Amino acid sequence: MALPPAQPGILKSEFIYERAPFPSCHASTIAEPTGGGLVAAWFGGTAEKHPDVGIWVSRNEDGKWTVPAEAANGMQTDGTRLPCWNPVLFQPKKGPLLLFYKVGPSPSQWWGMLRTSNDAGRTWSEARRLPEGILGPIKNKPVQLANGDILCPTSSEHAGWRVHFERSTDNGATWSRTDAVNDGRSIAAIQPSILFAGGDRLLALGRTQQQRIFQIGSDDSGKTWGAMTLMDLPNPSAGTDAVTLRDGRHLLVFNPTVRGRSPLSVAVSPDGRTWTIALVLEGEPDAEFSYPAIIQTRDGLVHVTYTWKRQRVRHVVIDPTHLAPGGAKSPQTR
Repeated sequence: MALPPAQPGILKSEFIYERAPFPSCHASTIAEPTGGGLVAAWFGGTAEKHPDVGIWVSRNEDGKWTVPAEAANGMQTDGTRLPCWNPVLFQPKKGPLLLFYKVGPSPSQWWGMLRTSNDAGRTWSEARRLPEGILGPIKNKPVQLANGDILCPTSSEHAGWRVHFERSTDNGATWSRTDAVNDGRSIAAIQPSILFAGGDRLLALGRTQQQRIFQIGSDDSGKTWGAMTLMDLPNPSAGTDAVTLRDGRHLLVFNPTVRGRSPLSVAVSPDGRTWTIALVLEGEPDAEFSYPAIIQTRDGLVHVTYTWKRQRVRHVVIDPTHLAPGGAKSPQTR
């Protein structure tokens, strides 16, 4: 079911699928492969944490999404099966499409996995487990730095909610990581997104348990990070995502409330610190619209995917030239 554009800037709003062999879905991700088109993934199964939850993938070819296909599951060598979580797709400048995901009984016990695809998500390599202590991007996409390094925004939950950053200098073959950049208590934070702030400066922001989105900056391309602080932007302990556009502006997709997961909105910023709501993607009260992913494709358009009531994945196409340039306002806390 395709929905007509309701606001300036929204070119298309559609469900990636109408029916699927699983009743529940969550945590979508989207990427533009080297050869063009789009690939989306999410976890789907009986319900979050259920052992039948796997990673499902759909490709957008000639404007249409393919039937979802399972690309990974949590089957173990002893015959048991564990749930999969939080896939993240990423297309480096060179090399195959990467599909990161997690396997394990809970976020405090999961581990990182990786599959690759040389044909835009049609087929996938054998799964390999990431090195001990490396989880991969925990919800939101990595960024690739000017020197080619892949920097992953990640976090852990086994000793409080703590943010880390992981780096690969060889397209994912080997990894290093920072220590936690917060204590997990004064600010309990997970699931960062990384923005480019000019030169070697980066800004990361994301989810907390303190009813506000966190921010933290780096002046050396993510090798070290400053102090984590809370922004004026509300957060109901729900996932966010953000992207730096090629014109230098930043977009943030989030739930601008301290309770519930509706509405879901897009905010725009000239500097990553002051934000203005530009679009409301969903506003139905007491419903869940959550865990967004956002990218800008080579044609300049912006693509957002998100969980729609835990039943389907919605895909929205946005022309960012129609969005306001940003300002000093923040959305009001509800």
